[in-house]
Amino acid sequence: MNITLSGAEKRSLKARAQTLDALVRVGQAGLSEPLLASMEDALERHELVKVRFVGLKEERRTLAPELAERTSSLLVQTVGNVAVYFRPSEAHAG
Repeated sequence: MNITLSGAEKRSLKARAQTLDALVRVGQAGLSEPLLASMEDALERHELVKVRFVGLKEERRTLAPELAERTSSLLVQTVGNVAVYFRPSEAHAG
């Protein structure tokens, strides 16, 4: 899945993400199968998901885009140890 958004759409997602709590936390286990399953579930339910890197903080620059690729989502932004991902849910896809 290739997601492309306009600048206005991306700004809107960033604004929405400011009020969100992190639903997924990446710890020392990295991008494990349980973490990927949790991320898939969160994306399907919420479309916009905030992820906190509590472990592997130094590796977040490579893990953040890899997580987007492995979950077919769009990495909207990274700020510090937090990343925001977007993927339209199947229920809303037309």
